[in-house]
This record gives sequence, structure tokens and C-alpha cells, in this order.
Amino acid sequence: MRCDILTLFPDMVRPVLGQSMLKRAQEKGLLEVRVRNLRDYTLDKHQVADDAPYGGGAGMVMKAEPIFRAVDALRAEHGTELRLLMPSPQGRPLTQRFAEELRDEPRPLVFLCGHYEGIDERVRLVLQPEEVSIGDYVLTGGELPALVLIDAAVRLIPGVLGDPESALAESFTDSLLDFPQYTRPSDVQGWAVPEVLLSGNHEAVRRWRRKEALRNTFLKRPDLLRDRVLNDEDRRLLDEILHERTNVCEARGGGRLS
Repeated sequence: MRCDILTLFPDMVRPVLGQSMLKRAQEKGLLEVRVRNLRDYTLDKHQVADDAPYGGGAGMVMKAEPIFRAVDALRAEHGTELRLLMPSPQGRPLTQRFAEELRDEPRPLVFLCGHYEGIDERVRLVLQPEEVSIGDYVLTGGELPALVLIDAAVRLIPGVLGDPESALAESFTDSLLDFPQYTRPSDVQGWAVPEVLLSGNHEAVRRWRRKEALRNTFLKRPDLLRDRVLNDEDRRLLDEILHERTNVCEARGGGRLS
């Protein structure tokens, strides 16, 4: 997976790229990522890459010309077409499926990180980058979303995670939230690990984990279940969860659940 990050603030991203799974992926040759300072693509001695907005207003706007030069240089360097991505709250929402799509992308991925009040609109009109959103909120710049996009995709590459099954059992991989995890000691301040996890019965553990994943999804993100086609086991487990909740509610005098 090849990535280039275009930014005015390289030091916002370099430390993260040198840690944890992102570092491991690069050491294994599974990820190649370069951070490019957009000021290096300016032509004046002061390396000005932003200016005041036309029409007035607070803040500064990133200039178009350095970005055009940077993208042209990357096209020449890679000798191929690029997939240009621009983090933006106006963009396509990041999902696990989208992360898988980025993992499988054969073209180099170029992340254009906006800052200040944004980027000159002519960049979007000319280069037509894909706008991608990591949520309905505003951040200081596109650097953190770019790292989120890269991390979400890279950890899906076989060989990046220590256990190849880890990525298969995580939240959203199966359109469900993850099940609870426990580790030693078996008792912490009177809270014990569920007995089934200590039983050594692999089938019982598998069923418990599936049920708890369904429970978490039902309680926290019921929208994920709304259009999901459940298999026979999932329907039985979900019925058990609903029955248990009804019993708890009635025991507390709250009446039946609607």
C-alpha cells in the first residue's frame, strides 16, 4: 500500500507513522508512506502556501498553486494515476467497507490535508479529489483524518496484525460491534471473568462471544441490525437477549419492553 500525505504540518503526522502497527507495516514492506510539506512546492522565498480569503472573513485559505505542483510532481514520480483523497466533513463517510476498499486500491493514495479555513475551491474543481469524512464534526485540519484513514486500511493488510484473525473478529467487520474482552487476573475488585471464558469449551466461548456481539449491537447501535439478514443462530441468540431484557425489566417493576 503506497501513500503520500500532503500537509503544511508534517510534524503532526510523522510521530504517529513511527508507532505501533503503522511502524510495523512499514518495516515489513507492507506500507510505504511519505509525508510531503506543501511549502516545498511554493516558488517564493518565504514559502507562502496560504492567503486571506477573497470577500473578507476570518482566517486564511490554502493556495491552489502549491497543491497543483505537488500533485503534478507525485504523478511524475509514481508514473501512474493517483487516487486523491481529501478529508472533509462534506465527504463520503468512512466505514469498514471503505477501509477495505482503500486496502485493495492498486493506485498510490494521496491524502490532501486542508487547514485553516480550508482549501481554494479551484483545487476541488480541477483535481476532483474524493472527499472523505470521519464524522460530523470539525477538526483543525485534515492530518488526523488522514491518519485515521490510513490506519483503518493498513491494519487490514495480511501480516500487519500479530494475529491474522484479529481483523476478522473486530467491530463492523461482520456489521456487528465487538464482544467484551477480558484478561488476567480473573477477578478485579470483585468483578469476575464470565465462567464460560474459563471453561476451555471452544464452542461455548464462540457462542458467548457471538451473543455478546449481538447484545452490544442491539443496545448501542440497533441501526446496524435493522436491515441485516440474520441466520438461524443469530435469531435464536437475539431472542434470548430480548427475553433476558424483558425478565430484568419486569423484575425491576418496569413493565414489559416495547
